[in-house]
Amino acid sequence: MQNQLILDEEGNDKVYDQLIEVCFLVSKERQTLKMTRSLREVVKEYISERRVRKYRLVTKDGRCNIEFGNVMHRNHFAYVLDIWTTFVETRWRFVIFNFVASFTLSWFIFGLLWYWIARDHGDLKWQNPPENHTACVYSVNTLTYAFLYSLETQTTIGYGNLYVTDVCAGAVALIIIQSLIGTIINCFWCGVVMAKIALPKKRAKTITFTDQAVICPKKGTLCLQIRVANLRKTLMIGSQIYGKLLRTTVTPEGETVILDQVSIDFMVDAGKDGLFFVCPLTLYHVIDKTSPFFDMAVDTLHQHEFELVVFFDGTAESTSSSCQVRTSYIPQEIMWGYDFLPIISRSKEGKYRVDFSNFAKQVPVPTAHCAYCYHNEAGHHHHVSGIENQGFEVIDIEAPNVTKM
Repeated sequence: MQNQLILDEEGNDKVYDQLIEVCFLVSKERQTLKMTRSLREVVKEYISERRVRKYRLVTKDGRCNIEFGNVMHRNHFAYVLDIWTTFVETRWRFVIFNFVASFTLSWFIFGLLWYWIARDHGDLKWQNPPENHTACVYSVNTLTYAFLYSLETQTTIGYGNLYVTDVCAGAVALIIIQSLIGTIINCFWCGVVMAKIALPKKRAKTITFTDQAVICPKKGTLCLQIRVANLRKTLMIGSQIYGKLLRTTVTPEGETVILDQVSIDFMVDAGKDGLFFVCPLTLYHVIDKTSPFFDMAVDTLHQHEFELVVFFDGTAESTSSSCQVRTSYIPQEIMWGYDFLPIISRSKEGKYRVDFSNFAKQVPVPTAHCAYCYHNEAGHHHHVSGIENQGFEVIDIEAPNVTKM
């Protein structure tokens, strides 16, 4: 009986081990399938983003997706004539390369000239100058020393072992010419570096838009809203915001106009010019009969092909430099039936607080099916609350308990 119990216990242990092994394998397979699915979703999202970016004229960060073809070769010479702007707009890696190349090349060229002067005067070692021979440049008797003297002259180092004498007028003239050219090169590159550092578009990086726009009622009318924020405490003077709707149209004469531009006016409660940009602003465009969005509805918005480009112009208070910020919205990035959460509150001490965690968050609100029925069909409004846009994940957001300005 005891032997039988021992055998039964051993059998149970084996079955238990087998069950654990099977569970481990099943869990591993599930993790593999989950990772594969996640990787597939990541690749799919990446391809979708690349496709959307390809057909945008203006990317979300403001760069223009356009190229120029069949430009005449003589027009390329204009970039050389406008050499200053060309270098300022060049990428940093090319600026650094040209910076190093210009100094190294100038040192080498003047080194060859110093070597030629020394050779012409008979100062080189292989020319066997007499003991009482006075060289044009002391100790410049090889090409290496000629290069070192050129470097020391242009950088005004002067170690003391290499110096020019008064026996050669050409050497005196050459040291003056090299000093002047070296000063010009130094001034040019200092100006380029300072101009690139102070470019207004660097200030534009601290002004951000929401990635999506919303359409919802506001003060008795249907509006398209976007939100913009200044991440610095310094103000933007003379701020102005406006938009352009880009789309392909066909004229009554049958001509197809690509990138036809329609002006879109944005405003805040105080107007559209001279914005007091001390905190994030919610700007809105009234969808009335003059608006190109008037004929669109919640179920036809995605069928239209257009791109809404939004511009923000202003002058930095600290540097007095003008800058422009650009972004764009396609139909899939316009949420019909949503509104932005409030982000400004006031503490008990009387201080105003901006909660950037709610900067781009949205909540569904009752909204008319289209602008036409909202303005003209009283009593026949088809209200929708939070229509999902294709390609975007719906997130449940709880509205915070804040005091709205």
